[in-house]
Amino acid sequence: MAEESRSGSTLTVLVALGINLGIAAMKAVAGVVTGSAAMLSEAGHSVADTCTEVFLLTALRRSRRPADARHPFGYGKERYFWSLIAAISIFVSGAVFAFAEGVRTLAGPAEEQARPLVGYVVLALAFALEAVSWVRAMQQVRAEAAEDGESVIGHLRTSDDPTVKTVLLEDSAALVGLLLAFAGLGLHQLTGSSTWDGVASLAIGALLAAVAYTMARANLGLLIGQQADRRLLSAVRRRLQEQPEVDFVVDVLSMNTGTNRVLFCARIDFSADLDSTELERAVVRIDSMLRTEFDELDEVFLEPVPRNDPEMRARVLARYGRVL
Repeated sequence: MAEESRSGSTLTVLVALGINLGIAAMKAVAGVVTGSAAMLSEAGHSVADTCTEVFLLTALRRSRRPADARHPFGYGKERYFWSLIAAISIFVSGAVFAFAEGVRTLAGPAEEQARPLVGYVVLALAFALEAVSWVRAMQQVRAEAAEDGESVIGHLRTSDDPTVKTVLLEDSAALVGLLLAFAGLGLHQLTGSSTWDGVASLAIGALLAAVAYTMARANLGLLIGQQADRRLLSAVRRRLQEQPEVDFVVDVLSMNTGTNRVLFCARIDFSADLDSTELERAVVRIDSMLRTEFDELDEVFLEPVPRNDPEMRARVLARYGRVL
């Protein structure tokens, strides 16, 4: 299942990369021909999206490397790092360029519009191509959401895979950006004022800045050590509590170490009737059971602790505000 998800993510990113590369070239030519700031901003938008796909492909490749002595928990978090770099790329190469074009148009002398039909044709073709990429990304998101029993919105909020989420977000922004460019081009032609072109360019810049912020914020939590999905943790806790050797699950700690990879630690008050050999066997059995039943658990640590230890209770209270 994990291999299918990875291959699906790679295909989704490759589709978006090919489409954005072609669209960027079309928009750049149309921007030069028409002299439209909004069209040039959209060219910058597509260049930023192309860079994003390159970063995402890098993330997919590097995050699959196996664990080694220097990185005992693997390289899964590289996917979050490169996705963060992609967000920065969108802001720097897309939003800043669009803002600059908008300001230049509004502050400079009035500009004549040339060959607007070329712009309309390119925007229509770009919209059709972007729609193909968007549909591909949406199909994968829907499939993953259905597999997890979630709505699409819920899945986008909780997913620890930034690649498909990023492609879907940037494709959605691309479709909106094309509509903004179309409006700027059309209003410029109707009114004869290049102000509308500049306003459309500023709107595209604001859109890209919002997308970059959303992407960066989503990856921030994953980079600094976000806990695993609460439904997974609840299910694991229930299985632990059901074991005959376990009296009480004192504390649970987890962290996403990559997409579908979770570091899991549990502090458990085992039955006082167990001797040291029985305790060791119980820990090994429970560890094996959890890894078998929950594919996401990449590393499992089980620590025997007394339930009423005051220091332990204080740490749990400081973290959660209550004893679990």
